[in-house]
Amino acid sequence: MNIVQPIIEFQGVSKKYGENQILHNVNLAISKGEFVTLIGRSGCGKTTLLKMINALTQPDQGKVLVDGRDISQTDQIALRRNIGYVIQNVGLFPHMTVRRNIRYVPSLLKRSSKSYTPPEKLMDMVSLERELLERYPCELSGGQKQRVGIARALAAAPPILLMDEPFGAVDEITRKQLQASIQKIHRQLGITIIFVTHAIDEALLLGTKTAILGGQSVLQYDTPEGILTAPADPFVKELTSSVSLEMIQEAKSGEKS
Repeated sequence: MNIVQPIIEFQGVSKKYGENQILHNVNLAISKGEFVTLIGRSGCGKTTLLKMINALTQPDQGKVLVDGRDISQTDQIALRRNIGYVIQNVGLFPHMTVRRNIRYVPSLLKRSSKSYTPPEKLMDMVSLERELLERYPCELSGGQKQRVGIARALAAAPPILLMDEPFGAVDEITRKQLQASIQKIHRQLGITIIFVTHAIDEALLLGTKTAILGGQSVLQYDTPEGILTAPADPFVKELTSSVSLEMIQEAKSGEKS
């Protein structure tokens, strides 16, 4: 029997900020190719957990493994350059064109250019006109900047993409368009995506699996269907009360058609 090694694994992870215990003895294994959404109340540790994957935050106890390796024992700069990272405020370099922004991470990596995705193809992937490659961030709308941020994160063909509430600062129409884009990218590339959100409908719509955090740990980690049909405790049931299984199934079937 073949045992599949998780691409990301948290083993007994705990984290405090001062006297405030954020996470305690968290164990979570994420398989390659999953789209995992993280959700819970503010301050429950969603972003902390996400940032541990690329070593921007260190656990006080426990280990974080990526591809079976304890990341505290690896070159963490190289680790970050090989993991895509998208944040809510995008963080594009204002003095660089869109093309140069997208090429930034590949320019830091010493690998054959054949392993990088051309900016033109990335623009197609995030549904942006190629002519925007020669513009500067100040000439783009909020939704366009967010798409460029996704394109930049994908430029070096990373196996893992981290997304920290990336669609929280855009309007509802743009948010739905971005959701459809990231679902399409996940299907096309098959990369592992970890996505922090504060919206339960977004978490259950996008995720192949959803981790619900609360009480310093992961309360439930399951498919959206599993969570909706068998919530693990009263908090999970309350959190998901505004979303029905039929609603999620209908939205997902509409996205694939």
